[in-house]
Amino acid sequence: MNQKLTFTGIIPPLVTPLLPDFTLDSFSLEKILNHVIDAGVHGVFILGTTGESPSLQQKIKIQMIRETCKLVNHRVPVLVGITDCSMGNSLELAEMAKNYGADAVVAAPPFYMNISQEDLEMYYRDLANRTELPLLLYNIPSHAKTTLEIETVQRLSSHPNILGVKDSTDSKEYLSQLSETFRPHTDFILLIGPEERLFEALQHGFSGGVSGGANAFPEVYVKCYESFIQGKKEEAQEYQNLIWEISQELYHHVSHPSSYLKGLKECIKLSHLSGGILSPPQRSFTEEERQTFPKKFERIKSKIHKFLEE
Repeated sequence: MNQKLTFTGIIPPLVTPLLPDFTLDSFSLEKILNHVIDAGVHGVFILGTTGESPSLQQKIKIQMIRETCKLVNHRVPVLVGITDCSMGNSLELAEMAKNYGADAVVAAPPFYMNISQEDLEMYYRDLANRTELPLLLYNIPSHAKTTLEIETVQRLSSHPNILGVKDSTDSKEYLSQLSETFRPHTDFILLIGPEERLFEALQHGFSGGVSGGANAFPEVYVKCYESFIQGKKEEAQEYQNLIWEISQELYHHVSHPSSYLKGLKECIKLSHLSGGILSPPQRSFTEEERQTFPKKFERIKSKIHKFLEE
């Protein structure tokens, strides 16, 4: 257990590129990884929400771990999502992550069942005890149903193999409470999920962001982070404004619960990085929905290029 390991900066929650038969598109995976790493991201997080982990077969998850670690080849840290309703499946993924050379594992609360905070704390302690790689908590109540309460995170932070938490609540109050609680404990890693709050989280002392849009436009997110740590707050805010525009234009193209992932995968497709296929039960845009998207994408892409050249 490497207690000196830390994670800062922009860590894209990597999309899982799929072929039409819903198997892993290894060729596209290499293109996406090189795309984000060449742009200066500080790590990659696979098999999270953006990676569609809950709807992937276990064998595809293991293949994703193996091929990602091989392709990254230690250029940046690799974080692996091991969230599952089955402790056994989570431990199997954690073992594969260790064997193939990943740097940490990430786990949200098991979804579907009703869990008390006491049960959740015991679950995470058990998981951390049985996992060789460092563990980061992942709070995403919109998907996991159970919230990791601040007090629970605080108690779990004392475990030597739990290094931090990824906050995907999209709650200003929760973000502020995390910041206040762990301000005296700077060794406990705080990562923000919703990219719309990246600049705000950095202002509150967070270590970085797990920003989905960095799959398609990694330079924007890297520049936002780097401008902030260089003390260029106004410049960082300008990049955050651009991130907000990406969100509003491309993640809300249709009125649908999975509009974010539809939009992001269509961006990846239009960037010629993969085919943009989603894993069932989610689905890509219909042909009718797709017709007006390229114009939005090209407008945002042009604005980004102009902004980066200034």
